[in-house]
Amino acid sequence: MTLAEDSYRFSAEFPREEMYGLISQIRRAVVSIPANIAEGYGRNSPGSYVTFLHNAQGSLKELETHLILSQRLKFGSFEAAAQLLARCESIGGMLVGLVRGVRGAQDR
Repeated sequence: MTLAEDSYRFSAEFPREEMYGLISQIRRAVVSIPANIAEGYGRNSPGSYVTFLHNAQGSLKELETHLILSQRLKFGSFEAAAQLLARCESIGGMLVGLVRGVRGAQDR
């Protein structure tokens, strides 16, 4: 959720003409990450949970791509994008660990 808040703040600095372009894409991708985690958890099925965790991983990669593009286009602060990308990497690792944990619990 903090990544989503910070991504919203970051994208607020973009040019106004990007409202329906890159700003929208960043915001949709970042909101999708915790939403997929929550939806999968709410399904009460380990298999469904893993599927939604994979969806969250896909949204995270999408966000990373948008952040890299924003750096290349010089939208927002390069350093702020780099910090968000570092957090994406950390969250990606957590998602991998969570998938392993859910799969391990499923095998027991």
